[in-house]
Amino acid sequence: MHRPNRAEKNREGPNRARALVWLLALVTLAVAAGVTARSSAQTQRGPTVGPRGYTISVDVNLVMLYASVRDKAGRRIKELVKGNFKVYEDNVEQKTAVFSSSDIPVTLGIVIDDSGSMRDKRPAVAAAALAFVQTSNPQDQVFVVNFNDVFYLDTPGDFARNIEDLKAALDKIDSRGGTALYDASRASLDHLKLGSHDKKVLLVISDGEDNASRISYDEFFRIAQESDAVIYTIGLLGVEEGSNLFKLKGRGNRRAAKVLRKISQATGGAAYFPKSLDEVKSICVQVAEDIRNQYTIGYYPANTKKDGSFRQIRVEARKEGRGGRLVVRARTGYYAPRATVRTSARGGG
Repeated sequence: MHRPNRAEKNREGPNRARALVWLLALVTLAVAAGVTARSSAQTQRGPTVGPRGYTISVDVNLVMLYASVRDKAGRRIKELVKGNFKVYEDNVEQKTAVFSSSDIPVTLGIVIDDSGSMRDKRPAVAAAALAFVQTSNPQDQVFVVNFNDVFYLDTPGDFARNIEDLKAALDKIDSRGGTALYDASRASLDHLKLGSHDKKVLLVISDGEDNASRISYDEFFRIAQESDAVIYTIGLLGVEEGSNLFKLKGRGNRRAAKVLRKISQATGGAAYFPKSLDEVKSICVQVAEDIRNQYTIGYYPANTKKDGSFRQIRVEARKEGRGGRLVVRARTGYYAPRATVRTSARGGG
């Protein structure tokens, strides 16, 4: 069966293109729903049979964190051990069950704004994103989503097969329309679930406020917190006409910067705001290096209630000779699962 490409979609008109894109999004969501979802709390199940034929799931949830550590001067700190870290959930210290400082492969989505205002920036952004991939772990699973007021998965299949696939996806520039940042990022979070690596990352590059999404910022922020993905953002905000310089001026740009910062901070990533287009490549390389130099920490929460509540997380690190506490960046919280009750094959009396 022939699958329409981007050019064919555009020739069929914007309404046809939008319908096809959203159909693709719904199919992606349906496939993702069939995959066992690993939330920020990964689940091991030990069901017990309750009264009247109902099965109550007893879950033991392993919360996974990916921590970046630097000293007060901003220098990356390596070679820390398990004993250098303390993890707190709702201010209660937790017992670390999993610890690693290894460079592990990730499932990675690159989400790039292709709205009309990005037209002059896209070639430089595509080159920067390619440098990001080339600096990343060669075993990473990578896909590219380009978006304006709709979004496109531009890598063939679920993930790119090679660097040529990625380059072709990044070079699909058709800058026009608005900015559906939340819709594109939400679909990308769902697509991450198709990957086989436990560590999930999104790199989102945009130059303005969302003005075209069907979901709200609050809806997307909740989805981001419920996911286990680390989100990095690069905001190309406040471009000066006729130049490659950026300045965070204007109410809209300040709102956009606040959104990007909040999303990144909540998920353990970082937000970057280059002063010029020339800085984007070095920032992308910096992000790739940050991903490869994180500590993996896992713990079973002391609070075993399945109440769906939000649990705040704080990670601290210390090392002798470093002036005490180090600066740790990691996810700031997660939503606990809810106890599920489902009818079993056994009938009740």
